[in-house]
Amino acid sequence: MRDQILTQAKRLVVKVGSSLIATRGAGLQPDRIEQLATELVALRREGREILLVTSGAIVSGIQKLGLTAYPTHLPVKQAAAAVGQSRLMWAYEKAFERLGQGVAQILLTHQDLADRRRFLNARHTLTTLLGFGVMPIINENDTVAVDEIRVGDNDSLAAEVALLVDAELLIILSDVEGLYTADPRQDKTATLIPLVDEITDDLARRAGTSQTFEGTGGMVTKLRAAKKATTYGVGTMILNGAKPGLLLDALRGTEAGTFFSPRPRKLNSRKHWIAFTLRAKGQLILDPGAVDALVSRGKSLLPSGIVEVGGDFVPGDALTCVDADGKEIAKGLVNFSSETLRRIKGCKTADIQAILGSQEYEEAIHRDNLVIL
Repeated sequence: MRDQILTQAKRLVVKVGSSLIATRGAGLQPDRIEQLATELVALRREGREILLVTSGAIVSGIQKLGLTAYPTHLPVKQAAAAVGQSRLMWAYEKAFERLGQGVAQILLTHQDLADRRRFLNARHTLTTLLGFGVMPIINENDTVAVDEIRVGDNDSLAAEVALLVDAELLIILSDVEGLYTADPRQDKTATLIPLVDEITDDLARRAGTSQTFEGTGGMVTKLRAAKKATTYGVGTMILNGAKPGLLLDALRGTEAGTFFSPRPRKLNSRKHWIAFTLRAKGQLILDPGAVDALVSRGKSLLPSGIVEVGGDFVPGDALTCVDADGKEIAKGLVNFSSETLRRIKGCKTADIQAILGSQEYEEAIHRDNLVIL
């Protein structure tokens, strides 16, 4: 499966980390950007469609503003992003123009992806650009993003873009070879894991975090992105992007990096969007009967099966459903506000009608808007 996906995938999302194209002291590194552009254009000439998700705007702005440390104050981060984003895009524009490849800048926030209409608009824009032979270059809109609307890291953004455009392959270019059995900076006996069929909790716990100035993610965010993508059926690879030519070699069958096998695509785009793009506004604790009805019998969630309601939310918000031990079992779009659901939790349908009067919905979460996790 690995070789087939790598050699035959037509639509690819490629994510490049800050450390590959920028450094703390010197800012953007044009030679590295030109090398990346050369390899991506070579893939385009093989008939591949490429969407590039890039980091580097803030680091570029840090250098231009003369800062000596990565900013922690949000307005300074946004100022650095504003200065750095134009410099970053201009560097890409020049590198790709020399190779005859048109590019387009796309800036996204979590809000763009969480709103279904904006999600679909972004999808249409990106696929139209691909149809014109233009390579979209995508980054988070750090100049306006605050915690409530941030995707958070570009590994996650790349996974969501892969969902957005129905990509067949996600490649995360980093400054490491791939996923190791332990953190190779601390354990010299750590070995590279070439193939991962399932991202387990134990695997996630053993992943290290980034210690670099340039990077804001680390292996944890890469595993999170791989889980999002592979659950939707998108093969994912972590690859050392600092080695010239390795990307091309890997996509032609050379053994390199860590490949995460995709699952059979059981979730459609909308349900994957509910499960992995929307942020939960609250939590419902369910009784054992409701857990069984959801997991084993494919039923909707009725108010009678809800034991506790946590959080403040309105109809249409995403909620997680947990069992009595706190284990997440499902996520879905709720039909009632938190205030109303607290009034009717544990109640039968007839009792709800007596409390609320005639209602459009009987279900707290309908099965069409529910994803089993």
